[in-house]
Amino acid sequence: MISILILTRNEEQDLPGCLDSVAWSDDVHILDSESTDRTTEIARQRGATVTTRRFDNYAAQRNAALQLPFRHPWVLFLDADERPTAELSAEMQQAVAAAPASVSGFRMRRRDFLWGTWLKHAQMTPYYVRLLRVGHVHYKREVNEIVEVDGDIRELQSPLDHFAFSKGISHWIAKHNAYSSQEAELLANGDAIHGASLYQAFFARNFHERRVAQKAIFYELPLRPLIKWCYMMFVRGALLDGRAGVMYATLHSFYEFLIEVKCQELLRKRDGKPI
Repeated sequence: MISILILTRNEEQDLPGCLDSVAWSDDVHILDSESTDRTTEIARQRGATVTTRRFDNYAAQRNAALQLPFRHPWVLFLDADERPTAELSAEMQQAVAAAPASVSGFRMRRRDFLWGTWLKHAQMTPYYVRLLRVGHVHYKREVNEIVEVDGDIRELQSPLDHFAFSKGISHWIAKHNAYSSQEAELLANGDAIHGASLYQAFFARNFHERRVAQKAIFYELPLRPLIKWCYMMFVRGALLDGRAGVMYATLHSFYEFLIEVKCQELLRKRDGKPI
């Protein structure tokens, strides 16, 4: 009843574990961004259907993926470092079997891990819409993409596990350095603060719409990296996650600092000021 889509780029380390976690599906697709390692070889050996597409941006990649010939009306979107738990796998199959036509998506809680610790308190955005009805969804925004669902969204209770640091902190930093450049461009162009509405941030019917508006407002705050660190540490309670929680909060605050510094650099260049 559920097809699987895994987005990859040089994922020979993490892909086998991801494929193991979805072995219950008879329709597994890999959309690969021109990997140079054994990613596609591993995928084909394990019976997955592999499609290659040159990466341009995150929303475009996911929208292209939605055009693949899935065998089932529902598709679970995954990254190679994610693993649906056995409980989630069973719950998803029961949910889509009973879903009325008005429902087009399911939101699930993702558990991020660092150093073997579930970042229960530190994690900023634990809820993601990943189980989608084909033909009723569309992605937008070039980085940290946003999914728009034509229909109702329901929630699942079982967790999706995410091992973002499986390749080491250096890999995480390199990836987020690239993300921060794209976020800075959006911020400098004004795209990142589009839709910064207090009403939407607190009263929008859809959880996802509230998150988008909250992030837009957050981008307009002064001392944003410091505010984020304090919020994660003392409001969210990252301290309760121990050393892993402190590290996670600090890394994400540094990410915000990179966005701000790069945005200022772009603005100075546009104004003809020295950098």
